[in-house]
Amino acid sequence: MERKFITQVALLFLIMTVFGSHVVSYGQIKPRQLTLAEAIEISRTQSPEALNAKQAFSKSYWEFRSFRASYLPALALNSTLPDVNQVISPYLNADGSQTYSNSQKISAWANLALTQKIGITGGTVSVNSYLSGVHNVNSDNLTPYLSYPVSVEFSQPIFTFNPYRWDKKIKPLSYSIAKRKYIEAIEQIAINTTNYFFTLLQAQVDKKIATMNLTNSDALYTIAKNRYLLGKIAENEMLQMELSFLKAQAALENADLNLDNAQFKFKSFLRIKEDVSIVLLPPGNIDFFKIDPTKAVAIANENSSVPLDKKRQLLEAASAVNLAKLEGRFDAEIHALIGLQQTGATLPDAYINPLDQRQVSVKLTIPIVDWGVAHGQIKMAQSQEEIMKNTTEQELIDFQRDVYLKVIEFNMQQNQLAIAAKSDTVARKSYEVIKGRFLIGKMNNTLELNNAQLDRDDSEKNYYGALQTFWRTYFEIRKLTLFDFITNTPLPFDLRDFK
Repeated sequence: MERKFITQVALLFLIMTVFGSHVVSYGQIKPRQLTLAEAIEISRTQSPEALNAKQAFSKSYWEFRSFRASYLPALALNSTLPDVNQVISPYLNADGSQTYSNSQKISAWANLALTQKIGITGGTVSVNSYLSGVHNVNSDNLTPYLSYPVSVEFSQPIFTFNPYRWDKKIKPLSYSIAKRKYIEAIEQIAINTTNYFFTLLQAQVDKKIATMNLTNSDALYTIAKNRYLLGKIAENEMLQMELSFLKAQAALENADLNLDNAQFKFKSFLRIKEDVSIVLLPPGNIDFFKIDPTKAVAIANENSSVPLDKKRQLLEAASAVNLAKLEGRFDAEIHALIGLQQTGATLPDAYINPLDQRQVSVKLTIPIVDWGVAHGQIKMAQSQEEIMKNTTEQELIDFQRDVYLKVIEFNMQQNQLAIAAKSDTVARKSYEVIKGRFLIGKMNNTLELNNAQLDRDDSEKNYYGALQTFWRTYFEIRKLTLFDFITNTPLPFDLRDFK
């Protein structure tokens, strides 16, 4: 009976153990592992910065589309249907006297116009078809309809500022700049992701170090207490080990807080909404390569948005000078119209045997005295243009210097990483040696042990810091040059992503 009872208890314990293990396994959520490449791919598609960059380029794209469409023929219909007008108006009698009468008119008109801008001259040409009708309620209207079946109208300013000529230079340049700025924004996202990635990775490393240090400090403190009781070490050395243990506890709490904060910022930047922990996998197997600084500067001058943006600024300054020289000066505008016209008592009559229509006018504007206003405007615009030339020249020199120095910094990273890796290895071995000597009682100097631990921790952190510098510098060079030096090709841009 007793054996049967023991068997039942054992069986029940086994069932509870198995069931409990399943509950734990189902209750636990496996952490999500991410590499740097995966994190960058996520940020480039769903981060707020990526979405904003896409919308910013879409705006520029449609601005450029609208600019090009403005040079295409535009067809428009303008009309008034109807226009009711009841007024007291003067009326000229047959004997030359004038009387006033209360008249009520109902009119309507429509004009169909095909208009084309002439960008090279700043003029406008249009083909029109016009029809109007007037019905006077108080009298018989013999010819209530007026038509211009077809007319060609041309308007051309002679000496005025032509914005179309400058827009044709500046607008395509602005569109090219927008494309390059979009690629640069995507590379900036990669830079930001790299910083967030290594901040979280460093927090994970700090948590691992803090946990390990607490375990080691606990064991070493226990050993130190025993040795103190045996009289093998002084009280001060035992207290140093106790202090190290307390600091390790505090460091672990801070590491937990920093890890939670870094993980929140990382997930927020990438817009990862799943309620799971993130475990980052450090980048490895780096294929080091060198970049020719002179070649990188040449590629940056060709690909980057910076030189194009400076060119646009110079064009805008030149445009402002041209506007100042032409505005408020002698001006002339030619307006010409040729077509057909006819009136009729009925609508069909207004289109029978149309008569010729011709109109030519020249409008002149001749300033006589402006007390030097126009001259002052020109001088201000010219001064601003000179300032822009000097500024853009210096900014281009600074830009090229930044590219050159960034490449030099990148080329140093292979050696820097090797030094950091070697330092980490040496510090680890040194700590293990000193700790081993302490454990077997051959060394009781707690200060030396603490220093070895700090060196080991700092060396590991420095290694990951060097790793972060390598990848951040790599993406910074990509942003500056819009060029992938691994594949030796320009960074791609696909307009189909925005349609």
